[in-house]
Amino acid sequence: MATDEFRSPLLPPQRPRRVIRAAAAWAAALSVAATLALLLVAGLGPLPSACCGTSRSRHRPRSSPPDPVELTLLAAARDKGAVCLDGSPPGYHLQTGSGAGSRSWLIHLEGGGWCDTVRSCSSRRMTYFGSSKFMQRHINFTGILSKDPALNPDFYSWNRVFVRYCDGASFAGDSQHVDQDGNATLFFRGRRIWEAVLDELMQKGLAHSEQALLTGCSAGGLATLLHCNDFRARFPPEVPVKCLPDAGFFLNVEDISGQRSMRSVYSGVVRLQNVTEVLPKGCLLAKKDPTECFFPGEVIKSIRTPTFILNSAYDSWQVQNVVAPDISSPDEPWRRCRADIRSCNSSQIQVLNGFRKAMVDDLKAVGDNNNCSWFIDSCFSHCQSWFDNSPWNTPVAPRLGNKTLVEAVGDWYFGRSQRQVVREIGCEYPCNPTCNSHQLPA
Repeated sequence: MATDEFRSPLLPPQRPRRVIRAAAAWAAALSVAATLALLLVAGLGPLPSACCGTSRSRHRPRSSPPDPVELTLLAAARDKGAVCLDGSPPGYHLQTGSGAGSRSWLIHLEGGGWCDTVRSCSSRRMTYFGSSKFMQRHINFTGILSKDPALNPDFYSWNRVFVRYCDGASFAGDSQHVDQDGNATLFFRGRRIWEAVLDELMQKGLAHSEQALLTGCSAGGLATLLHCNDFRARFPPEVPVKCLPDAGFFLNVEDISGQRSMRSVYSGVVRLQNVTEVLPKGCLLAKKDPTECFFPGEVIKSIRTPTFILNSAYDSWQVQNVVAPDISSPDEPWRRCRADIRSCNSSQIQVLNGFRKAMVDDLKAVGDNNNCSWFIDSCFSHCQSWFDNSPWNTPVAPRLGNKTLVEAVGDWYFGRSQRQVVREIGCEYPCNPTCNSHQLPA
């Protein structure tokens, strides 16, 4: 399938409105506003579903609004070539820990899809996914980044970091290219951004951490998997270090037209941005196509660090962009199904169940690798641990194994479960009542 600018950026669901108040300011400055609008419309899915139902959650409504957390730019990183697509410095938001959490660190990698062509990357560089010039200077920390102990009981007092995503290749690339007009350079330096941010955080106290967790959402979830072993290697063996990829388990499957649209995009990313250095060596030594090695199903085979894979078996973004992308599903029934799983007919549910089976098969392919745990629910959602309306923050939440997501992650990280390896897979939609009530419409 040929790539084009309306599909290739594959942007994830838009962030909550109060996290993107600065968007209007930069939008007015864009010379490609009309084109970008089309890109966003084509790539955006619905906001993550609350996946609400009846449960015995420990949560209560937020007692106070979160404090906006300031953006820190790494101006010195330019000397290392660690820059965004447009050459501007990368950045992150840091909220320092307190009390018992003052020497614990949680690093969250922002998601935001990918760009797989010079054309799509040229457009992307004029957004906050390609330039720090357009990044909001303050954001609110929610979900697993929240400072509210009622909503985030295990990590609220930790040092929490939100690393901005501005390279378009899951913090993995290392190359450059002339832009589509031939007037500027596109810098594909995600791997250098990862290195520069980690180096600075190590100087700010991460090097002396007593425990650490690397997490990320969507494209940031894939980045979490790609960098998990490297993150572990930065600490002494006695320091507990784990990884939590959220909605980052993208599948190499055929869409409803028989095409592999996700593989087409990943192939463009791998070739254009030169991500080979971060790909699992065992996969490359097996003479597999580097594009195949970029998929999580191959990456997890090399995981040597305790990892908790959080994903929906009916991931709303993948339903819209992998199973039934615009180019493959022009008919009205599929448009309704993509927008809200409750509108899917029986034959469409059968297709989605095939997607679910492919995800389960990819996970089970790791066999007896006890470093991999997972929590695969049946909610029609995407990114469940940090959006403000995600299950992490809801008064009621989906349950698997009689635990909410917050309880399952906390018990896994701190070893409070009887089982060291957690492998919970929800039943086929719509059997779990804690997933199917009050879902957000598209």
